[in-house]
Amino acid sequence: MSTEELKITDNEFLRQFETYFNDDLATIEYSQQERKIFLTKLMVPEEHTDKQEDFIKAVLEIIKERNTRVVPTSSEIASFMRKNRRKYKDLLPVGINI
Repeated sequence: MSTEELKITDNEFLRQFETYFNDDLATIEYSQQERKIFLTKLMVPEEHTDKQEDFIKAVLEIIKERNTRVVPTSSEIASFMRKNRRKYKDLLPVGINI
């Protein structure tokens, strides 16, 4: 599954990005402050953890398009960004290292 195939919805009321894998909801909760978005919690159904990285990539692309900085407070998202440091370092606020 590529990130282009994922339909991501920004549920501003619940402050979370959402997508469905079959009929199972996956979410990334966030908190927005000024020009920063804090990604606080990742929830992907256990049977779909193989698609977790595609979901994170797609959400980071949305955030990049919005010209917003990312503070990954979720350990899974921080770990993903650490592994892909070169690609996503520009999304981090000045002075934040992961």
